[in-house]
Amino acid sequence: MEKKPLKITETVLRDAHQSLMATRMTTEQMAPIIPVMDRVGYHAVECWGGATFDASMRFLKEDPWERLRTFRDGFKHTKLQMLFRGQNILGYSHYADDVVEYFVQKSIANGIDIIRIFDCLNDLRNLKTAVDACRKERGHSQIALSYTLGDAYTLEYWIDIAKRIEDMGADSICIKDMAGLLIPYEADRLIRALKENVSIPIELHNHYTSGVASMSCLKAVEAGCDIIDTAISPLALGTSQPATEVMVKTFEGTPYDTGLDLNLLAEVAEYFQPIREEAIKEGLISTKVLGVDINTLRYQVPGGMLSNMVSQLKEQNAEDKFDEVLQEIPRVREDLGEPPLVTPSSQIVGTQAVLNVLMGERYKVATKETKDILLGKYGQTVKPFNPDVVEKVLGPDKDKVITCRPADLIEPQLPKLEEEVKEWKQQDEDVLSYALFPKQAIDFFKFRQAQQTGVDPDFADTEYGAYPV
Repeated sequence: MEKKPLKITETVLRDAHQSLMATRMTTEQMAPIIPVMDRVGYHAVECWGGATFDASMRFLKEDPWERLRTFRDGFKHTKLQMLFRGQNILGYSHYADDVVEYFVQKSIANGIDIIRIFDCLNDLRNLKTAVDACRKERGHSQIALSYTLGDAYTLEYWIDIAKRIEDMGADSICIKDMAGLLIPYEADRLIRALKENVSIPIELHNHYTSGVASMSCLKAVEAGCDIIDTAISPLALGTSQPATEVMVKTFEGTPYDTGLDLNLLAEVAEYFQPIREEAIKEGLISTKVLGVDINTLRYQVPGGMLSNMVSQLKEQNAEDKFDEVLQEIPRVREDLGEPPLVTPSSQIVGTQAVLNVLMGERYKVATKETKDILLGKYGQTVKPFNPDVVEKVLGPDKDKVITCRPADLIEPQLPKLEEEVKEWKQQDEDVLSYALFPKQAIDFFKFRQAQQTGVDPDFADTEYGAYPV
C-alpha cells in the first residue's frame, strides 16, 4: 500500500477551549507554548475565529487582532487557520459584501493562512463572497459542510455539493460534524464517495460528544481523508475533538503515519494540563461536557441544543414535557426545510419546538427567527417549507419571501461604520470589530483607552472630574 501520511490540524487554541471552557483561554495563557507547538509539524493550528473574536473583547478585554498578530509572530513554520461563518463572518446576521471582503483581507494581512468558511444551511451562495475574497488575497479557502442527517442528505447530496464547491474554486473541503453524528462506517462511505468525485483535499472536523469521533476518524483516514482535526489531550474528548496524541499513535508505523513527534506533543500536553485543572476549579469546565452524551445519537440532536432545551423547559416548570419536545423537534425541522441542526438553526428549531409544545398549539406563537427562516433571510434550505406553516406564521407577509441571496439586499456598510467608529479608531481593524459586535467593541475601546491614559472615558469630563482606573 502506498504511503499517504495523515495531516493533523490542532484545535487547542480555538475550538477545543471554545467547546470545553467557553472560549475563556487568554492569549497570555497560550503564548508561552507557541514555540514548542511550532516544532511539532502540524498541518495547521486553528487559533482564531469562531467565538474567540467575541469572547476576547467581551470577557477577556483583549484585542482579537492583537491576539492574531501574537500567534503570527510566534508560529514561524506553521499555518494558522480560522473559522468563518460565511456571510455572517463571526457574527450572527448577514453583512454586506464590502464588510466580508475587508474582513478576509485583514485576517490574511494579520497572519491567517487558511480560512474555513461555512454556512448553517449549506447555502453556497452565502459562501461565495468570502471564497472569492480569500482567493484574491492568496489565502487557502476551505468550505466546511455542516454535516447532518435527514431525508434530503443523501450520499448524492454530499457528492453534488462537493462538486459545486470544487467548481467554486475552493482549495479544500471540510466535513464539519459539530454534533458527532457521523458514525464510523458512514464516515468510510462518505469519504470514499467524495474522494472518487473531487480532487481537492478532504478534512474531517468532528466532536467527541457522542463517543464515536476517534473511530470515525480512523475509518475516514482509511477511506482517503487527507486531514483530521484533533485537540491535545488535556482539552480533548467530551464536546471537544479526539486527542491528538491518541490519533498520532494510532497511525504510527502505518502508511498514514503522521510523522509528528510524540515527545513534543507530551510537552504540549504537560503545558495545558494545569490550565485544564484551573479551569475545572474555576467552574469554566463542567463535568457535563467531559463525558459521552448518548442522547446525541439517540435523538440526532446536538448536545448543546438538548441542554438549551432542558433549561427552557425548567424555566417554565415543564420538564415533564421533555419527551414531547423531542418528538416535536424533527417535525419543526421538516416544516422549516430540514436545515442542519447547527448554530443558529439548532436554536431556532429547538426554541420553536418548545413553544409549540408549551402553547398546546403548533405555531400559535412563532419566534422572529422562525419567521426570518421562512422569509428566506437565512438563505435557501434543502427542502421546501411546509406551506401550511408558512401561511400560519407569515400570513400576509408570505408575499415578502425572498429567493435571492440575502446579502444582495444589503447596501455597502463600511462607509457608515467608519463614520460611526472614528472617535475610537486606533487601527484599521477596529471598524471590523465594531461592525460585528458594536456594543462589545465600544466597551473594549473604552477599556483600551483607559489602559492607555489611566482615565476612564465614562467618568472624564463629569462633575467628578477625571476618574483614575
